[in-house]
Formats: sequence, structure tokens, C-alpha cells
Amino acid sequence: MKLIIQIPCFNEEHTLPATINALPKKIPGIDEIEYLVINDGSTDRTVAVARSLGVHHIIGFPNNRGLAKCFIAGIDACLRLGADIIVNTDGDNQYNGADIARLVQPLLSGKAEIAVGDRQVDSIEHFSFVKKKLQKIGSWIVRLASGSNVVDTTSGFRAFTREAAMRLNVVSDYSYTLETLIDAGCRKMAIANVPVRINKPLRKSRLIPSTSAYIKNSASTIMRIYSMRQPLKVFLTLSGLFSLAGIILIIRYLYYYFSGSGSGHMQSLILAAILIIVAVQLAAFGLLSDAISASRKVNDEILYRLKRIEYDKMDRIIAGNDFFLEASATKSVPFTARPKD
Repeated sequence: MKLIIQIPCFNEEHTLPATINALPKKIPGIDEIEYLVINDGSTDRTVAVARSLGVHHIIGFPNNRGLAKCFIAGIDACLRLGADIIVNTDGDNQYNGADIARLVQPLLSGKAEIAVGDRQVDSIEHFSFVKKKLQKIGSWIVRLASGSNVVDTTSGFRAFTREAAMRLNVVSDYSYTLETLIDAGCRKMAIANVPVRINKPLRKSRLIPSTSAYIKNSASTIMRIYSMRQPLKVFLTLSGLFSLAGIILIIRYLYYYFSGSGSGHMQSLILAAILIIVAVQLAAFGLLSDAISASRKVNDEILYRLKRIEYDKMDRIIAGNDFFLEASATKSVPFTARPKD
């Protein structure tokens, strides 16, 4: 059983040593533990520090591409390296590395495919009252959208089985946290909550420049992913609302019409007709989007099967030869296998 701990990094030369030193060297049930740093276009000494700390694998991009792209590149690399379990943690030493042993237990026991670290937001001293409430409201909305029971939906401290990781497809450029949970929930994957500890902050968050920006980005991500996964429900709900508004206006017009003053309320009848036309169009869009969603599910399954073929082949190559992964800045898949010199 091989565990790879991936650490997305952007200018983390000062916080990376504390993060790496806290990671476990041995975990019961795990035969191998390796670390992987994903350098997201850092302009400081992050890569040099990672090498000096003995990090097993370092990959990266020539420029900053954001947390979502960094995360999925790390997942791809871990799968190519033969990981059976993948843990994602932050390079700013936010999460207590010793809790990784606790985080992977639901996966080792077969009770879950994904484990999410619950930071127990109410107990975090450096979170403001407003931030705590926003986190809880956001988690509640994501639970509704995903049908899951995840308590701390914005936690980046997560563990994935190999099968779950192969099914991950991230389209957002902002963050992977909400999208992957909604996607996993819609797929009916088993997700476990694991209480974890956090450390005192060593720097301010770069992902959340302001509360308003965070709310805007999170809301757009939730609406986008949910509408992609449940388009018929979204469009039919909107269609129903427009239809209801149109029917109310028609009833209003009929009331005045039979009262003898219908000629003065033609605007209500015109607006009702417009609303009902829009409702019919939304219903048609819903049917079309549902067909596209069905096609997307087929494409996801094809992509999953292609990943299995590719990653299993890579496992055989690495096991049978002396190969290593080399970063490539020019290819969409940023790693190629070639023999060591």
C-alpha cells in the first residue's frame, strides 16, 4: 500500500520546512510514504528548499496557474507514481501533519473513498465570527447541492483512494474544494468526516483576498457545478417559477376582466404571456442540458477507463524498468517517463 502526500506550493520557502517536518514517516497499514511538491510558478526558493528537505518528487509549472490546476496536476502525478492513497495538504503548514494517520483510516478500512479533514471551524481562534458563520452556511449549501454529509467543505486536508482520484475531473480555475465534493456527492461516493487539528497561521491566506471575493467565487462555483450535474432540476425549477408568476398574472387579469375593468390591465396579460414563453424555453433548455449531461457522464466514464489503462501501464513500466517522471512545461500532461541515465 503506497501513500503519496501532495503539497501544492506557491512561494512557500518559509513555511515548507515546518510542513514537511510534520509529515508522518510511518503509518500502520501503509508500506510506502512519499512526498510530492507541486510548484505553482513560485518565484522564491520553494523548489530548492523542497530538494534540501528530501522531498521525493517535485513537479511544477513555469507560471502561477492557481490552486485548482495545481491540485489536479498533483493528482495526475501521484497516480502515475503508483499511489494507492493520495493525501492533499497545504504548504503553509495550516494542517497538523500528524493527523494524516487518522485521515487515511476510513480509506484503509474500506469505509470511505474520500476523507475530508474537519477543522471544527467554531473552535478556530483566528477565524472571525463572520468567517465562521460564512463557512458554516457555505458548508450547508454544499451539503444540499452534493447530497453528502461533509461538515467542513472548504477544508483542503483530504485523502483519496486511487479509484476516487481517477474519477476526479476539475473544471474550475479557482479552487477544487467545493467542486470535487459536489461531483463526488452526485456520484454517490462514500465520503467520511475526520476531525483534525490545525496550526497557528504562519501567513495570510492568498486564496481569499476578501470576504466578498470569496463569496462571489464560491457561489459561482457551486451554481456552475450543480447546474452541470443536475441541469434538468435547475431548469425545470426556474421554468416552474416563471410559469407560476405568469399564471398569477393571468388570474389577476381575469379577476379584473370579470369585474368589468379588464381593458385597463392588458399589461398583466402581456407580461404573463412573456413569462410563460420564457418558462417553456427554460424547460426546453433543461431537456437539452439533460441530454448534454447524460453525454458528459458517458465521457467521464470513458475518461476514467482511459486513465485506468494509462496509469496501470505506467505502473508496469516503473515496476519493470528504472524510470522516473520528468516535468514538461509544453505538454498538457506535465509528465513523461524516460529511462534514468
